[in-house]
Amino acid sequence: MNQTGSHPLILKHGLTEEYPFSQNYLTTSSGKIHFVDEGKGPVLLFVHGNPTWSFAWRNLIKRFSKNHRCIAIDHLGCGLSDKPQQEVYRLADHIERLQLLIETLDLEKITLIAHDWGGAIGTGAAGRMPQRFDRLVLMNTGAFRSQLIPFRIALCRIPLLGKIGMQGANLFAQAAVRMAVNEAYPLPEKIKKGYLLPYDSWKNRIAIDRFVKDIPLKPSHPSYPTLTEVEQNLTKLSDKPVLLPWGIKDWCFTPEFLKEFQRIFPEAQTVRFEKAGHYLFEERPQELGDAIEKFLGKTKNS
Repeated sequence: MNQTGSHPLILKHGLTEEYPFSQNYLTTSSGKIHFVDEGKGPVLLFVHGNPTWSFAWRNLIKRFSKNHRCIAIDHLGCGLSDKPQQEVYRLADHIERLQLLIETLDLEKITLIAHDWGGAIGTGAAGRMPQRFDRLVLMNTGAFRSQLIPFRIALCRIPLLGKIGMQGANLFAQAAVRMAVNEAYPLPEKIKKGYLLPYDSWKNRIAIDRFVKDIPLKPSHPSYPTLTEVEQNLTKLSDKPVLLPWGIKDWCFTPEFLKEFQRIFPEAQTVRFEKAGHYLFEERPQELGDAIEKFLGKTKNS
C-alpha cells in the first residue's frame, strides 16, 4: 500500500475543495485499487455502485471523518483505480477485492454504507466475514435476485449497441448525472465534472460497460451463483442493526427493492426521502448524514 497527495485529475479540474482526500492504493493481482482513508475512530466503509466512484461519498466523508475512520473504495475500473482491459469485472471479482482491502487494513466493527451495485458487493463481503461487520446502511440498492430491470438499462445490454453507447459515447455516465437526481436537478457543472472525470476515454469506461452486462437475470448468467450466495448470506447479517435511507423517486432501485429489504430485515429502520431520486447523497446530503448520525448514535452499543 502507498499514500500520496491529491490526484493529478483532481488538481487539474479544480476539485480539491470538493474532494480534498489523499490517494491510497492497494495492489491486487488485477491492478491497483484506489481508496480514501480519512479520520480515526469507528470504521465506516463506503461502497459505491455504477457509474459512480468514491467522489459520491465526499460530503459524508468530510462530515464523519472528524470522529470516524472513513474508508471509501474505488472498485477496479472505477474512479482513480486502475482500469485493466481484461475480464476481471464480475461480481465475484469485486467482492473478493473488497474482502482483500478489509483484510489488508484489518478492519473490524465495520459500518457498511452502500449504494447501487455497492449493496451486492458490500453485503457480499459482509456475508462472507460477518464477524467484521457491526451495522449496515443500504440506500437505493439491491443484494438479491430480481427481474426488475428498467427498460433504459436493458437497452444498454444490447450487444454492440450498448457497448458503443456506454464505452464509446459515455451515454450511461452522462445520463446518470442527469437522470439519477430528481429534486436536485440539474447538478452543478463542477459536480457533474467530478462524476465524469475518471471516465474520459473508451478504455477508462470499461467497468461501466461490464457492470451493466453483469446484471444476472437468468441462472445461466456467470454471476447468478454469486448473487444467489449474496442473497442467501443476508441471513448471516440479520442480527445487525440496519438503516434503509431511500430516495423514493428512484426509477432504478424503486421502492419495490426497499420493500424486499424490509422483508429480509424486519427490524430495519427506514428513512424515506419522498422527492429524492437515485443519488440520495446529492439530493439530501445533510438529511442523509443526520439520519446516519442518529442511527450510529442509537446502535453504538449493539
